[in-house]
Amino acid sequence: MAGGVGSRFWPMSTEERPKQFIDVLGTGRTLLQLTVERFGQLVPAENVWVVTNKKYADIVSEQLPDMPRGNILCEPCRRNTAPCIAYVSWRIKSKDPKANIVVTPSDHIVTNVQEFQRVITDCMAFTADSDAIVTLGMKPTRPETGYGYIQADLSAPSLRNKGIFHVDSFREKPDLQTAEQYIKKNNYFWNAGIFIWNVSTIVNAFRVYQPRMAKLFESLLPIYGTPEEQEVINEQFPKCENISVDYAIMEKAEEIFVCPADFGWSDLGTWGSLLTQSKRDLYGNALIGENISLFESRGCIVHTTQEKKVVIQGLDGYIVAENDDTLLICKLSEEQRIKQFSGVS
Repeated sequence: MAGGVGSRFWPMSTEERPKQFIDVLGTGRTLLQLTVERFGQLVPAENVWVVTNKKYADIVSEQLPDMPRGNILCEPCRRNTAPCIAYVSWRIKSKDPKANIVVTPSDHIVTNVQEFQRVITDCMAFTADSDAIVTLGMKPTRPETGYGYIQADLSAPSLRNKGIFHVDSFREKPDLQTAEQYIKKNNYFWNAGIFIWNVSTIVNAFRVYQPRMAKLFESLLPIYGTPEEQEVINEQFPKCENISVDYAIMEKAEEIFVCPADFGWSDLGTWGSLLTQSKRDLYGNALIGENISLFESRGCIVHTTQEKKVVIQGLDGYIVAENDDTLLICKLSEEQRIKQFSGVS
């Protein structure tokens, strides 16, 4: 899923080029490219699909030049994750009615790729020949209020995989006090928004819990893969309800399982989360760029990758980021006000 629009990492990310299409980590690879590379050992290249907004299709092709253009599905408008997942599920079903599917956001990071691949492989084996829906639950490391949580029943692991458990409930993003209570227990996990299921399972779930949406995409089976597909999608897709897959399916279906995992995951929602995930010096500073000198500073994130000489002295807990003709210097504690400061829409 690569259709998200956002400017959380402004000035690097903008509505014209959201964070999935930029090199946030300073590795020379965008988050989208890193996401696709993680699956290189798991699925053939021709079985990777990207669903994005139509205005980003050329960026996706540019960053993934080996991907068949037909595997880039273009949404004409934003309708949240349920229509996105329904569209690609029926599209895959038209090509392979027995497909096993992993759905993942394109703008998250994973630091332990080998462990990620092991977990995904186990979960795909679990869902291949069953009607189970599996979601990944990240082991929490702090009382995070920016994530939803999954409450698992750890008392009875699945008979087919001792590392997979029934979901008791999904919990919305909590306040700090509630989050602190969650992490004192061992059965609450961050909801990463990564799902594994076979195509029959997810299509049937839509038929039961979202019949109107299912009927729409089922009716389009004759046009998938034809030259008329995009024109028809442009007409029909906006008719879908604007709803997340969590509300549409996950909170209603019965055979929902969670696989607790720990592979260095982050959704990189803030500059602060990037600081946490980056390599830091003795003073807690993360420097992303080749020409940065930092003195008498601590707890800063500096992202300057455009070959300018950057010298900083005396900052404590700041963001310093530049992109083209824009320079941001802001307290980390005030980053939620960046849009207000900058006039970013």
